[in-house]
Amino acid sequence: MKIEGSVVIVTGASSGIGAATARAASAAGARVVLAARREDRVRELAGQLEGAIAVRCDVTDVLQVTALVQAAIEAFGRIDILVNNAGQGLQAEMEAISLDDFRGVLELNLVAPLAMMQAVLPIMRRRGAGAIVNVSSGTTFADVPGTGGYVASKIALERLSAIARNELEGSGITVSTMIPFATRTEFLSSIRAGRADAEAMTAGAAFDEPERVAEAILELVESGEPQLDLVPAAYGGTNRGGEPR
Repeated sequence: MKIEGSVVIVTGASSGIGAATARAASAAGARVVLAARREDRVRELAGQLEGAIAVRCDVTDVLQVTALVQAAIEAFGRIDILVNNAGQGLQAEMEAISLDDFRGVLELNLVAPLAMMQAVLPIMRRRGAGAIVNVSSGTTFADVPGTGGYVASKIALERLSAIARNELEGSGITVSTMIPFATRTEFLSSIRAGRADAEAMTAGAAFDEPERVAEAILELVESGEPQLDLVPAAYGGTNRGGEPR
């Protein structure tokens, strides 16, 4: 699907990959709907992007998801692309995972993307076209101690995306999965639990810039491929250095 002239909803758009994706989509000629809980940030960003609107939205609240989609329709008349980017980390070994924290991460990383897809799919079906990109994580490529709760939520999202893609075959709607590697965002500072452990584990790691991930997300929208990753080949991914594949 072409980015130029499209209407794009980006969740988690207040910083990091979401904000970078919104900027990249706007620069490519899209009209962008910025969604996040931090209303001040998305309003500031919307003011920098031509034709963009900002909507405060906690994607774990179905009523707010419905209001977000309605705001997009009222502003632009349609929704062409959804980037499900909102998410949160969790770092704790299996025996120490708080069940409340685990439920919270599942709600944001897995249930909320499903709610967003359910909200936009009827609109896309009426037009016979659409693209959905669900943002996963390169941590799903390894079995690193302490990442079990977070990885479980993202692996489930990847399978949900793949099955949704098959269910929508022939509808004109594609569902794809973006798998970034370590990225320079506010992820570690907003982790639900285990921040110190996560920071220690990633100390000295080479981080991608969010703009690189944003470019890959738009590439995935345009290609309609099932999946794209920025994970280095040494970690089992397809990235052999340089540009994403």
